[in-house]
Amino acid sequence: MIQAATSSSLQLTAAEVAILYEDMVLGRTFEDKCAEMYYRGKMFGFVHLYNGQEAVASGVIKAMRPDDYVCSTYRDHVHALSAGVPANEVMAELFGKATGCSKGRGGSMHIFSAKHNFLGGFAFVAEGIPVAAGAAFQTKYRREVLGENADQVTACFFGDGATNNGQFYETLNMASLWKLPIIFVVENNKWAIGMEHVRATSDIAIYKKAAVFGMPGYEVDGMDVMAVHDRAQEAVRRARAGEGPTLLECMTYRFRGHSLADPDELRPKVEKDEWFSRDPIKLFAAKVTANGLATESELKSIDQKIQAVVDESVRFAEASPEPGADEIYRFQFAEDE
Repeated sequence: MIQAATSSSLQLTAAEVAILYEDMVLGRTFEDKCAEMYYRGKMFGFVHLYNGQEAVASGVIKAMRPDDYVCSTYRDHVHALSAGVPANEVMAELFGKATGCSKGRGGSMHIFSAKHNFLGGFAFVAEGIPVAAGAAFQTKYRREVLGENADQVTACFFGDGATNNGQFYETLNMASLWKLPIIFVVENNKWAIGMEHVRATSDIAIYKKAAVFGMPGYEVDGMDVMAVHDRAQEAVRRARAGEGPTLLECMTYRFRGHSLADPDELRPKVEKDEWFSRDPIKLFAAKVTANGLATESELKSIDQKIQAVVDESVRFAEASPEPGADEIYRFQFAEDE
């Protein structure tokens, strides 16, 4: 079954609105602060920001439970935040500090938190797809073989460029055969680094490829958090009920270059301006205020609250210690609890 998603209806409570808005604002504010810290020399290496794509992370992850699993890419900060990893720990990791969620060893592309079931960011394109399938398999195995009360769902995020890699096809085939409780989320931002999607893929409608593997596939407006949330809720329900995987192609756009080292000169200005006008946070704010689910003052209060959280994450990161030289070989192997 393949289907392009229609526009979303406003079927959210005021509490759900607050959760989605706060999560998207956290992602945007955090990433803006990362850009500032990077250019001030507080972060090193490649840093890939998520600005513009917040509706995808929030829409999917906030449709899941805290004990579900999330697997990301090298553009992973916001996925981690949405999954519950504290901003302090993510920022400290970006600063390479011992208090970071990966103990300062991972940096921007390898955010990881076992206690939050965040399976990590992966630097290689499509690398996380089979890892996510492994997480989904262990849930199914625990439930059906070990007899445990396990019904966790795994969300696997990746970009449009990853869908040209073999891991994508192999893993979708296996997930469908075994009816794994997994949601494959394509964040189609039109560009795989500097390669435009329409130049690299024979059939640019990625969601249609789900039909080959006998699973539902949907194209979703990735700038509309409610549209994403609606589809994600149904995909989560299917997975938790043992009905197998779903492929969601979320049409979105990154508002910055591929990384903070990218001058972003390849994408046409007219294209960027068109997508900038569809800022998912502004669109959501306008819709919920127009429908009386939140006031402008309430949303402004959330903005201020989140700014304080992000500012505190910088203070925490700056005050945290560097990893000690005596621990240079630690964390290469599992340790006893």
